[in-house]
Amino acid sequence: MAIIITDECINCDACLVECPNNAIYEPDQEWAYSDETQLSGTVNLPNGDEVDADAMNEPVSDEFYFIVPEKCTECKGFHDEPQCASVCPVDCCVPDENHVETEDALLKKKAWLHAE
Repeated sequence: MAIIITDECINCDACLVECPNNAIYEPDQEWAYSDETQLSGTVNLPNGDEVDADAMNEPVSDEFYFIVPEKCTECKGFHDEPQCASVCPVDCCVPDENHVETEDALLKKKAWLHAE
């Protein structure tokens, strides 16, 4: 499953640089699938939906840092544990029960994001 940042976030910035998929964004920041990934132009998401990877999307939160679940792989294929959770000083990076995925699905998402 993806990781979510709860409203206990203190906006400390510790998690931002740790994400290998660039799935974490500052409050009120627009985001794109192409940000720091190999995606560009029209792509099919792992769920089959078609999107413009370069299009800017609305922020998930305007109050605290947020994780785009479609880009989060729980650091599978990079690290043994989610790095955002390991560096968070207030333990607000937790599993997102609304985005449950198998390890295989997370590894496929990693490969998709990075054109492996």
